[in-house]
Amino acid sequence: MAHVEVYSTGWCPYCRGAKRLLESKGVEYVEIDVDTDPALRREMMERADGRFTVPQVFVDGLHVGGFDDLVTLDSTGELDTLLGLG
Repeated sequence: MAHVEVYSTGWCPYCRGAKRLLESKGVEYVEIDVDTDPALRREMMERADGRFTVPQVFVDGLHVGGFDDLVTLDSTGELDTLLGLG
């Protein structure tokens, strides 16, 4: 199974949606809360080509984007392939 990282905050509904989608597929992920740690948010932005909104999702180190991107990948079946579920 793929290694998944989700940069998020505790108050973000899109973060909850992304985590819920991953959980519905039985995927474990590492959640990185950037809410109170500016260094982690900077790290996220560097890894996500300057994107500063949450969530930002990485699969095996590949930046797949935010919630909308995750949903789009799921709708085309590409998410399952990336996650090693296909």
